[in-house]
Amino acid sequence: MLRGYYFITDDALSLRGNISDVCRAMDAGVKVIQYRAKDISTQAMIDEAAKLRELTSKAIFLVNDYIDVALAVDADGVHLGQGDISCEEARISLGVHRKIGISVNTLEQAKLAFKQGADYLGVGPVFLTTTKNDAGAALGVELIREIKAEVSLPVVAIGGITLDNAADVIAAGADAVCAISAVVSKPDVKDEILKFKGLFKKE
Repeated sequence: MLRGYYFITDDALSLRGNISDVCRAMDAGVKVIQYRAKDISTQAMIDEAAKLRELTSKAIFLVNDYIDVALAVDADGVHLGQGDISCEEARISLGVHRKIGISVNTLEQAKLAFKQGADYLGVGPVFLTTTKNDAGAALGVELIREIKAEVSLPVVAIGGITLDNAADVIAAGADAVCAISAVVSKPDVKDEILKFKGLFKKE
């Protein structure tokens, strides 16, 4: 499921908007698209997510936080944070076939997510980031190594990742990387994604 570059939308940072960005991400061959929206109504999220769902028929389409939005647009799953509904509770609503990703920032959280049936982990912030206001302190790449040694789930590394440090993240064991501002705030989203994907070919 997860290998390479993992795409998350961010309308506030984007130069051309979520629809354009997702189109370019699909052109770049991205396999997982996560829709993340803040400070808009549920209906507005559903409307935009529905459009993105149509564009991502050849990818795994996930909705950040909102299970109701995910179900409304027939998304492939959700990504949840530590302050959201538990993985076990989410599974009841989503069923066994939809994916659930869990954000973690400690080994203990990773172990719990595995126990509760998560499909993958989002680990971060690896480096200092301003993309997410409540992201917390940078954790470094060592946590990725610790989690990969003890938890048999795919790891998506996120937080402050750039082309300059992504190779270190991959070397630590990350199955995928997500760099938001380093991609959507650039003139050519597709080109930037391909640069990140190219790092995996150099392993």
